[in-house]
Amino acid sequence: MPADITGSEVYFSEGGKGEFKFQQGPIFANLILADEINRAPAKVQSALLEAMEERQVTVGGKSYPLPELFMVMATQNPIEQEGTYPLPEAQLDRFLMHIEVGYPDEASEAAIMRLVRGEENAAEHAKSAPVERLDPQAVFDARKEIGVVTVSDPIEKYIVALVFATRYPDRYDKDLAKLLQVGVSPRGGIGLDKVSRSYAWLKGRDYVTPDDVKAIVNDVFRHRLILSYDAHASNTSADQVIDRIVELVAVS
Repeated sequence: MPADITGSEVYFSEGGKGEFKFQQGPIFANLILADEINRAPAKVQSALLEAMEERQVTVGGKSYPLPELFMVMATQNPIEQEGTYPLPEAQLDRFLMHIEVGYPDEASEAAIMRLVRGEENAAEHAKSAPVERLDPQAVFDARKEIGVVTVSDPIEKYIVALVFATRYPDRYDKDLAKLLQVGVSPRGGIGLDKVSRSYAWLKGRDYVTPDDVKAIVNDVFRHRLILSYDAHASNTSADQVIDRIVELVAVS
């Protein structure tokens, strides 16, 4: 239920007097992991939508602000459809990136098994071990540094061109236009700018290059595109459409 996520008004009685007090739900944490988010019904999705967009929740007609450091991560099982609810396009658009995680290779598979064995053997030790916590200020400081990463005019025009190529693909290729029904929203351009700067910062640079944009454009765009019937009929994926756009759009 939505109240399981947002919290609810709880009646407290003390000294013969009673009153309702708001009891915060798990959404008030700094990092929310919504495991198999598509199993949550529509009302829960609506509550998450407000939290992700407005950074607040509304309960009993009153709004409560979320922490300044607030992030939502979610998982979906791409195979199972039974008992799931497709996420609304508006909610998908609130997610900055959509990362596809495939099967691990042989070495990673072995490493996963060793990791699980190690966790099982260390379970008792972990209960008594101190928990290391990251100072939120470190995240805020990183945000400030990313905020001043330089995006030159040609890179900015390139980002805009990629966005507009999803909306007006017929300007570049008639066949591409047949594969797209709806292009990315303005949040797509904002997200591509943010993630490009973050990617450059992680690479130790204070400026964005075209390769930075190309490295993450699929992750930013793939959940924002609405493909046409022709694309579904021909088993054309969003990644294939984005790859084609990257081929067609040149850096000015």
